[in-house]
Amino acid sequence: MQTVNWVALSVFVGLFGFITWLGFAAARWRRGDLDQLHEWGLGGRRFGTLVTWFLVGGDLYTAYTFIAVPALAFGAGAVAFFAVPYTVVIYPILFLVFPRLWHVSHKHNYITAADFVRGRFGNRWLALAIALTGIVATMPYIALQLVGIQVMIAALGVSGTGLMADMPLIISFGILAAFTYSSGLRAPAAIAIVKDLLIYATALAVVIIVPIELGGYGKIFASVPPAKLILAMPGPHTTGAYGSYATLALGSALALFIYPHSMTGILSASSGHAIRRNATILPLYSLMLGFLALIGFMAIAAGVDKMPEYADGFRTFHANFAVPALMLHSFPAWFVGIAFAAIGIGALVPAAIMSIASANLYTRNIHREFLRPNCSPKDEAQMAKWMSLVVKGGALIFILLVPTEYAIQLQLLGGIWIIQTAPSVLLGAYTRWFDDWALLVGWAVGTITGTWMAVSVNFASTYPLTIAGYGIPGYSALYTLILNLVIAVVLTPVFRAMRRGTSVDETAPSDYYAAEPSKLPA
Repeated sequence: MQTVNWVALSVFVGLFGFITWLGFAAARWRRGDLDQLHEWGLGGRRFGTLVTWFLVGGDLYTAYTFIAVPALAFGAGAVAFFAVPYTVVIYPILFLVFPRLWHVSHKHNYITAADFVRGRFGNRWLALAIALTGIVATMPYIALQLVGIQVMIAALGVSGTGLMADMPLIISFGILAAFTYSSGLRAPAAIAIVKDLLIYATALAVVIIVPIELGGYGKIFASVPPAKLILAMPGPHTTGAYGSYATLALGSALALFIYPHSMTGILSASSGHAIRRNATILPLYSLMLGFLALIGFMAIAAGVDKMPEYADGFRTFHANFAVPALMLHSFPAWFVGIAFAAIGIGALVPAAIMSIASANLYTRNIHREFLRPNCSPKDEAQMAKWMSLVVKGGALIFILLVPTEYAIQLQLLGGIWIIQTAPSVLLGAYTRWFDDWALLVGWAVGTITGTWMAVSVNFASTYPLTIAGYGIPGYSALYTLILNLVIAVVLTPVFRAMRRGTSVDETAPSDYYAAEPSKLPA
């Protein structure tokens, strides 16, 4: 691979040093008792509209997003743009559902989605299923953030063999573990502000300067093979690529905000109004995502995959090297350092939130529920801190020892698994009609069937479903969610008839519209 780019590396290291200081300093930002889990794991629920916008945006739009979306456009073409409509569809869901969840969570001190399910349906085993699903679905997601850092470090020319090759990655996650343990959610919230500003500056520079260098967007699109510019026309008796595109967008939208890290960012807001306001301004990130997808086409037009100086990078990272190669080719070294640091920091922010969210789930819904029901608030917070280290360490070991393609496959399975919690969480915010055991059976059948579907097609994201001779290829997660819902609807009256009464719902209708605390500035 190319020699070390010392100017870019110096800028990269300097910015990483700054966010390391910021991560530790965040412990004193809006100071609270970090021996309380809601302070350490939710920032005291005191983040206003602006901070929540940066935090949720930094949480959802990860380093892997900035690498993988352009890489998909570079390799597969138009299908990559499914990420744009799906991130538009999610915001009405955010506007309607999640203020209700915030209100009831604030009223009852719920910290996780499984806390809410436990209180709403009164079934500790359903809550356990929600918690385990969240933890297992998040682990490969954390590991994939490391892919973004790996690609950036390699593009800077830093290389080695054995342990030395992995040392920059180990150091990065060691820093992440330290400031997350020390500052809790305040650290990624503070760093997200810096990360998002850098990402916006980078994205705007690329979509303005690179097209000028390449002769305009007309020439860029003319350079892209026609098969990659639009979705393939479906053949007879099938929805073809159209069905895959639509179901990927809808299924991804339904799953995104019920990931534990998304719930953590949302529940840390200071009010339901802050969440609604974010639902109106977060689409700015969707605009940026569209720009990022276009970067894949720019890489095709620039022909970076044919340049010998980037051959090793493409050989090692395949299409994931398209973005760094285009940056190295188009910008001076100092700006490359800024852009690469933005993407690298974009790995640390979501990885920190994901580890905190997983630690919250374990502590609240496994440790306290089943192992130490009488643990003190201080012991609860300390357990979460230790578990955040365990989660990050597990993700690091996973990415160092397991081939990247396995992490990608598990992340795909994670999407299938997490969407099975939607009936309990999203519909549970509106209705208590469902029987808790029917929801648990639906979750189990959906999870098992979705896993089988993914494995049967070699972990492709879509499954070639055929009904009465008509092909409807689509996202496995969406199909299994429909199966999950049908089972829950059918079994609810059956289970109700088999037993007397229902589990206790500790929430009341007024809890979902509870009076908000005084509004805090962003």
